[in-house]
Amino acid sequence: MKLNIAIVGAGMAGITAARTLKQAGHAVTVFEKSRGAGGRMATRETTHGTFDHGAQYFTVRDARFATALQQVPGTVAICRPWSANAVRVLDPNGRVFEAARQTGEAHFVPMPGMNALVRHWAEPLGDAVHLSTQVHRLAREPNGRWTLWANALVEGRLRDQAFAGFDRVLLAMPQAQTSALLQQAGSGAGLQALQDRLEGVDVAPCWTLMLAFPQASGLRNFGPQWNAARSTHHRVAWLARESSKPGRGTLERWTVQASAEWSQEHLEDPEGRVTPKLVRAFSELTGIRVDPAFALAHRWRYAKTECPLGEPFLYDAGLGLGTCGDWHLGCRVEDAFVSGLSLALHLCEPA
Repeated sequence: MKLNIAIVGAGMAGITAARTLKQAGHAVTVFEKSRGAGGRMATRETTHGTFDHGAQYFTVRDARFATALQQVPGTVAICRPWSANAVRVLDPNGRVFEAARQTGEAHFVPMPGMNALVRHWAEPLGDAVHLSTQVHRLAREPNGRWTLWANALVEGRLRDQAFAGFDRVLLAMPQAQTSALLQQAGSGAGLQALQDRLEGVDVAPCWTLMLAFPQASGLRNFGPQWNAARSTHHRVAWLARESSKPGRGTLERWTVQASAEWSQEHLEDPEGRVTPKLVRAFSELTGIRVDPAFALAHRWRYAKTECPLGEPFLYDAGLGLGTCGDWHLGCRVEDAFVSGLSLALHLCEPA
């Protein structure tokens, strides 16, 4: 039986589920609040070049993910290994107290930015992906089908629109946003059971800093002689030289991720207060004391899963309502892939 399925969220989990369901013959419609697919596989474009201000790279541990990367046309051409598998660990003063760790595990980045992989996989879905469309309410009609209400950008203006007639709804969103939609979707044992399952999930926020130093062009020994590092500094957990990644250009750029604890403590601070504090920590860790030509902080309210659900997806057959996303299994890109794939395959199983 061909189903009409709505998917809320166009990150790795949502697009993976949509592709799988479309290939199985179902009709899919994807709703995404942002201007492009990708979710936390995000890339910020600036006049100084791009920044991967969300996920920094992906690994390949699951055989199904490896198969998709090899077999989806055009994917191999845009994914390249990156030397982040030689990561330094810094003390609070920027000294390397643990040598480069050769994990033996390849780390990959899509080109020209992290969002390129999801956007490439979304291309066959065409206009079934509704961008700049934020779903804020859903309700099950007496006939058993679902209606979604969304603020959609139409001709430059936000308009509240209803999208009706869906047999199934899949929520491929962060846990907190998923819970918020479920809470206003109505009452009943099924909805309450889904909400209850989400309570143990914990996802930490992250402030991310983007820095550009065009004045360093042509200098061989600008800053540290490594491309990525983890840090025990109370403000900073991760640093990466964007220009070291394949296909990113040579202009000196850095992405800095704050620690979960510091991000939580300063979650509601304005960007203007967060940026100088993180710039100062970056200088302490790298020895780069010159002022950046570009500095911008971005807040991710839901960044890294601290306590996952422990199951690849949730689904209530009576409601025709399910959830997927990396937070079901962990915080890796491939966790999101496995979650979206698992839920889609479950829907494709004979009733």
